[in-house]
Amino acid sequence: MSYSDHPRSQAADARGEGVRVRFAPSPTGFLHVGGARTALFNWLFARNQRGTFILRIEDTDLERNRPELVEGILDGLRWLGLDWDEGPFYQSQRLPGYAAAAEKLLSKGAAYLCHCPPEKYAGGDSADEAGTAKSEIKRIVRCSCRDAKPSTADQNPAVRFRVPLGTTTRFDDAVFGPREIHNDEMEDFVLLRSARSASGGTALPTYQLGAVVDDIDMRITHVIRGADHISNTPKQILLYRALDAVPPVFAHVPLILGPDRTRLSKRHGATSVSSYRDEGFLPEAFRNFLALLGWSSGDDTEMFRTSDLIQRFSLSGVSRTNAVFDRAKLEWFNQQYLQKLPLEELLPAIQAELEKAGLWRPEWGASQREWFARTVDLLRPRTRLLSDFSHWARAFFTDDFDYDLAAREKFWKDERLPDLLTRLTDELAALPDWTHDACDRALRQLAEKAGVKAALLINATRVALVGQPVAPPLFDTMLVLGKERVVGRLRRALPAISARSAAG
Repeated sequence: MSYSDHPRSQAADARGEGVRVRFAPSPTGFLHVGGARTALFNWLFARNQRGTFILRIEDTDLERNRPELVEGILDGLRWLGLDWDEGPFYQSQRLPGYAAAAEKLLSKGAAYLCHCPPEKYAGGDSADEAGTAKSEIKRIVRCSCRDAKPSTADQNPAVRFRVPLGTTTRFDDAVFGPREIHNDEMEDFVLLRSARSASGGTALPTYQLGAVVDDIDMRITHVIRGADHISNTPKQILLYRALDAVPPVFAHVPLILGPDRTRLSKRHGATSVSSYRDEGFLPEAFRNFLALLGWSSGDDTEMFRTSDLIQRFSLSGVSRTNAVFDRAKLEWFNQQYLQKLPLEELLPAIQAELEKAGLWRPEWGASQREWFARTVDLLRPRTRLLSDFSHWARAFFTDDFDYDLAAREKFWKDERLPDLLTRLTDELAALPDWTHDACDRALRQLAEKAGVKAALLINATRVALVGQPVAPPLFDTMLVLGKERVVGRLRRALPAISARSAAG
């Protein structure tokens, strides 16, 4: 079936609504890589189809929810640039709707009251105890409450769905294709943990009921989520039908694994979106990397500006194979974006990094903006992360920096250096024109007169100017720093150079 021919899509088209998708995280943890990729796929699909992207917070698990994490999830989505069109909606504020749905299911016999103790259904119903069933159909032990024969007199029963037996549930997944499960393999799953809601109380829905009721109410046409939810889909399809609603198109995207081919977790390193932001990754580079974790454009293209991703994204490009998170590849993407983004697009991100590090000066955004842009352009071929600008390249933005110990040991040990660098400093200070060629000529002529290799002066001077053994070409660096800072830094370094060379 073409997914444009799916009944749900046709119904949406008839209402003139088009595609409606949702991202529905639970505030039980930070926005992690897998959730961010799911949100991205939903967002790309909505933007590609000129549809609606809805944000829903599924916050009804009172034992595990951490309300303070909600803002972290929202911040992560904002940093990724995944703007939502509707929401955020909170399930905790929608409880009457779940109670009403449970009442409807009870009234038509599609659900029943279960008086069994909560621990019996906390993890789902058990299969046959011996585990020796030989048929292909897994035998489920049905609760006697299904036949109105409660085993206990619990005054606060749960509501269970009455799975129709003797038939199968089928659906076409937009990624994994046709799927089918025999209903006899499906337990009578819990809808409400307490039937109080049927009397207007505040009982909480399970995931199955909450997701389906909300998706119906929010007129979701496509449910795009992780492949670990495939097993939930037959149950939810039965719920849609019992609630007289047409199921949406389901598209389950592959899981993200660590390098060891196990599910991505904290032991593989940072997994929350905020940690990658704090490390200094560009959001567009991160989006590009995430998009290729389980999706392909159909060719070998790797670098996609976000507008290109929107234009080319389709569910048909989503793979059935689990994706592997490659940290080195993510850093490569970030490096490529740092080097290739139009400079004007990159400068705000560098400014934000310098502001965070306390290095930013307002004049760099005004009267000295040209200098700032030129400096960033000089540095970016040698950077991997935004944090490189405030750490490795710190000396380009402040005089408050340290000399790398290994660089001092290696490049300041020649006993001739104090005299040579004193003379170089004087000659640079006397230059009438501060140009690349003038600085180059002054240093090389001095080296030639002294009978030393120019590299001796170049390496020692670089460490004196930026504190690092590796930096952009020395004379380009000197031009960006300017005459006053170069001369001043050389003079400041001379005592340390003298002490090191004297130590041998």
